[in-house]
Amino acid sequence: MRDLIILGTGVHGSEMAEIVERVNAVKKTWRLVGFIAAARGEARGEKCGLKILGAADAIADYPQAQFVPDNEWPREIPVPMESLVSLADPSAFVSRTAAIGRGCVIYPHCYVGYNAKIGDYVFCLDGCVVNHDCVIEDRVVMASAVTLAGYVHVEADSYMGQSSTVRQYLRVGKGSLVGMGAVVVKDVAPKSVMAGNPAKWLKDRVAPAQETPSRQID
Repeated sequence: MRDLIILGTGVHGSEMAEIVERVNAVKKTWRLVGFIAAARGEARGEKCGLKILGAADAIADYPQAQFVPDNEWPREIPVPMESLVSLADPSAFVSRTAAIGRGCVIYPHCYVGYNAKIGDYVFCLDGCVVNHDCVIEDRVVMASAVTLAGYVHVEADSYMGQSSTVRQYLRVGKGSLVGMGAVVVKDVAPKSVMAGNPAKWLKDRVAPAQETPSRQID
């Protein structure tokens, strides 16, 4: 079993700990060591019966461990890419032809279809559907029950709201926010806020405070 540390101490970190338990119930894979907090003020006590090991600088104290971040972990805090792993609940379906990057979390009952490509630091909450030939770039967050039809391309740093839907062959531009329940029927320009059925542009989205370069996913 490999040592695993969860980066983040929020509610999703607690849920990730339960996903680790579910993975281990199927096949002993991880020894969950504990949590690391992003901020020093959170770096104390216990969570889910496991120790909070310290703030971000404690990462260096565990050179042999592997790490998986929650969706709120600040991307400007460096984590060696070779130490990042992805975590998928056993109930998720991931096609053997799909590719998933590092630092991703796939919640229960998600579907990742044929030839789908998912970048780094992608966070998919429960019941998301990523259909065949979709591309999701780095640092995308998908809230519960998002559905992407085939050949959808979601660019980096976007947020897909709960139960939003994107029609096939469309592109969601970099840094966009698609609102809860929105139905996207045409391409979304970068840094757009979209809402409604059909989804309409509301305003420009303020860029995330920190962005790191994305690797190209073709």
